[in-house]
Amino acid sequence: MSGLRERQKAIRHDRIVEAATRLFREQGYETVKMEAIAAAAEVSIGTIYNYYRNKGDLLVAIVSLEVEEVLRQGEEVIANPPASAEAAVDALVGGYVEHSLHYLSKEMWRQAMAISTTQPESPFGETYAALDVALAQQTCQLIEKLQQLGLLDRAADAAGLGEVIFNNTNMNFIVFVKDEGMTLAQLRSHLRRQNRAVLAGFRSVAAGA
Repeated sequence: MSGLRERQKAIRHDRIVEAATRLFREQGYETVKMEAIAAAAEVSIGTIYNYYRNKGDLLVAIVSLEVEEVLRQGEEVIANPPASAEAAVDALVGGYVEHSLHYLSKEMWRQAMAISTTQPESPFGETYAALDVALAQQTCQLIEKLQQLGLLDRAADAAGLGEVIFNNTNMNFIVFVKDEGMTLAQLRSHLRRQNRAVLAGFRSVAAGA
């Protein structure tokens, strides 16, 4: 019986997150009420509050779902990276940004960033920051893997280089979500150009030969 209850609980949770994602995208985060999410998920408003205290908690749950999926994709890139450092970094950070609009709209990202900035010590802010840390650490792991493969200078500061690449990706992503007219293709083009310049000074002798 406990197994059945857990499955039912998981199904209700998934319905709530799916309903919130759809309504936030279609109607805008600020417009949507918790009651509307409950109705779309076919659960009571009390059930929603058993899982989430407010819309902000729901939004960070969607962001977490997004980041968890790109982290899994990133693991695959690190396990089997492309044959050049530039291509490997592009595959990793490209996966981050390409997946970014799968669940969230630009408006939803702006809301998430605003909450994380104005409420950094809230559960939302702390979760958002932890997700950024996880992505930055994964970027550093890729740099270490590229050093092991002889594609980047082993003497380079892997953590420092990875953090620079991730922080630059993050800053470009902020510009992207602020500009409704900017496309993913434009974002990726900017990142490729900048990462090529950053990585040029860290190619190993073997890789550059």
